[in-house]
Amino acid sequence: MEITHIDHLGIAVKSIDACLPYYEGVLGVKCYNIEVVEDQKVKTAFFKVGEVKIELLEPTSEDSTIAKFIEKRGEGIHHIAFATPSVGDALEEVSAKGVQLIDKAPRRGAEGMDIAFLHPKSTCGILTELCMEGNK
Repeated sequence: MEITHIDHLGIAVKSIDACLPYYEGVLGVKCYNIEVVEDQKVKTAFFKVGEVKIELLEPTSEDSTIAKFIEKRGEGIHHIAFATPSVGDALEEVSAKGVQLIDKAPRRGAEGMDIAFLHPKSTCGILTELCMEGNK
């Protein structure tokens, strides 16, 4: 599988609005995009730090995976996303190597990217996202 770079780190938060003063005022990074991803029941905010993005993930429903994550583990790093030229090809390759998939096919994520998740049981305990390369 070809990984070109770390695209972003996903961080679960209770409130994006409560976090903006820290990221923008203290760290000095500007939020460039806030959007709701309805099918994932999440609101996202993106910050660019060098070549890597930080994605804040706020649940929009009590039954969202982000709400459940925060309830179980608290706020914090949720996933790491690696960019690849073809999410579909990467899924086929890791599946053939025995990696447990959460998504068996790419789906649309924030910023209109094709994404897919790999199960932490197969990735050394880290929820891993594969996303299409080239959307910075």
